Amino acid sequence: RLFREFAVSVGVAVLVSGIVSLSMTPMMCSLMLKRHDPHEQHGRVYMMFERVFDTMRDAYGTSLRWTMRHRGLMLFGSAVFLVLTVVIYRAVPQGFIPRQDAGVFFGNTRAPEGLPFNDLERRQASVAAIIEKNPNVETVMSTAGQGTGGVVGSNIGRIIVRLKPRDERKAGADSVIQELRRSFAGGAQGLRVFMNNPPAIRIGGLISTSDYQLVLQGSDQKQLYAASDVLEGRLRESRLLQDVNTSLELSNPEIQIDILRDRAAVLGVSPQQIETALYNAYGGRRISTLYGSTDQYNVLLELDPKFQRDINALRSLYVQSSTGQMVPVQAVADIKMGVGPVSVSHYGQLLSVVLSFNLAPGLSIGDAVSHVKEIAGEVLPVGVTYSVAGNAQAFEEAFRTLPILLLVTILVIYMVLAILYEHYGHPITILTALPFAGFGALLMLWIAGQELNVFSFVGIILLVGLVKKNGIMMVDFAIQLQREKGLSAADAIVEASIIRFRPIMMTTAAAICATLPLALGTGTGSEMRQPLGIAVVGGLVFSQMLTLYVTPTFYVSMDRAAAFFRRRKQALPVAGR
Repeated sequence: RLFREFAVSVGVAVLVSGIVSLSMTPMMCSLMLKRHDPHEQHGRVYMMFERVFDTMRDAYGTSLRWTMRHRGLMLFGSAVFLVLTVVIYRAVPQGFIPRQDAGVFFGNTRAPEGLPFNDLERRQASVAAIIEKNPNVETVMSTAGQGTGGVVGSNIGRIIVRLKPRDERKAGADSVIQELRRSFAGGAQGLRVFMNNPPAIRIGGLISTSDYQLVLQGSDQKQLYAASDVLEGRLRESRLLQDVNTSLELSNPEIQIDILRDRAAVLGVSPQQIETALYNAYGGRRISTLYGSTDQYNVLLELDPKFQRDINALRSLYVQSSTGQMVPVQAVADIKMGVGPVSVSHYGQLLSVVLSFNLAPGLSIGDAVSHVKEIAGEVLPVGVTYSVAGNAQAFEEAFRTLPILLLVTILVIYMVLAILYEHYGHPITILTALPFAGFGALLMLWIAGQELNVFSFVGIILLVGLVKKNGIMMVDFAIQLQREKGLSAADAIVEASIIRFRPIMMTTAAAICATLPLALGTGTGSEMRQPLGIAVVGGLVFSQMLTLYVTPTFYVSMDRAAAFFRRRKQALPVAGR
């Protein structure tokens, strides 16, 4: 779904170019191409390029003939590179959707439960002032009492940081966040500060202070809460994670009122009457509306705010009994101070606790998810389950389906080529370039320090279409030479490779030059485009170097294998007699 427009653009462009190459190109050739005159003089630049190309072609022809005499060595080397592709696939860090420096990042603050709002507002302003002192920051917007996703709470806050333009600051968004984390390492005015630079596309509906979430679920509340505290402590100790936080807050000060139902019944007071009296005092009940000439005003019934913060004022409230007498609330209810959870969360209809975390610099989401799951498996007891959510869950699902998508792509291409060539072996010869392209793409990602994410994986899928054209050029021309001139498979593929060397090099060079801006771009949003460009360029360069030798080797081997099976098939009826 992320690349639907990309796929449509590429598909339509290929169809249009196919129509143009079959119609307009021959017409233009008839008008523009001239008969070659061997005595025609060309400029120095033309002759220089021709000499360079002739030297390259002659060197390629000499080396190709050598490799054709050592086909076993080439096949063994191909197997080695196939194994190395699997090895480097495991070595390259895996990501999902890369972060990009959009000039804005976000922060969340959390204060101890029960902190008065005035104190929260003052501390929030102090945190914003510290952030504004950073030389890379342009402006800061701070909100007290409201967090991510519009969540309201008495101990949370939200910070939006806008950075200076890229050419006016020395550090990127992630580097600025790391600097601020060091500033807030020991706490900031008693607040815990969580800062994150979310990816361009955020997937998942869970709201948290960090990019990635782990959801714990269980049916026993005490067991679930105890296990989440232990797991949170273990995650905080890990050097691979940052900004570890939990949705569980159990220390929120609260007034606990237990209605003494037997005593209330004796005094003629119902639980509903007690609840109504408490709502009248603290709920802000609207009892009337005053209408003016241009406006209207709601009349609210409640205690004076200075008495709302005093538990003794609660004990002084009275409730009218069924006999008309006024009964003090403390006579029919047990009133005491205590602590409890701010909220009780559910996920999938089960009690849940959400642990959120960010990644340490240089760590991939694949390594982080494996690390978190390993710790959770060690800590959590029977009866408490865990699952990743949000971007982490989408990452796992994507890397389960993307390899399948790649295999389906290769299978479809094989079937189409087998139908066109009416041969089972030639499509395999053409597709031999794919492992080398994958190895080159993964190697370049590893050297450049990039992740194998959704964008680079799409680049590898795009490579399937770009790389196979080298094999098609050689194999198609070799088949034609075998049919028209009666050459052997080895002589036909060598001659075809040398003759088609120029268009192979030209098309590959054009594809590399078209993709280099993506790989080398440094502007806004380049963090998302670079993995795709690096994967395509690396795959084209590496596959170009190897497929010029491996594809001819496989062509001869497949031709001999096909001849062997034909002879065996012809011999079977004779043996049956």
